[in-house]
Amino acid sequence: MSRAINLNAPLDDVTALCARHAIAISTIEPLTSGGTRVVLLNPDGADRIRTLMKTKIITTPVIRSPMHMARQPLPRYR
Repeated sequence: MSRAINLNAPLDDVTALCARHAIAISTIEPLTSGGTRVVLLNPDGADRIRTLMKTKIITTPVIRSPMHMARQPLPRYR
């Protein structure tokens, strides 16, 4: 299962919930289409968030900010 979850909840609420349940966040960002995208450090934390916020999970496609930094492989120099 993926560690990334899109939630129909404000960023502050998701951050507070993770802190309250000692769930480590890898990355968190507000979604342009509304809501929050959160990536947890481990799959167990992601499963716990899915259980706690099962009514808030966004299952439709979302629009992310064009400013997010996608991980890119490092360039190889010769």
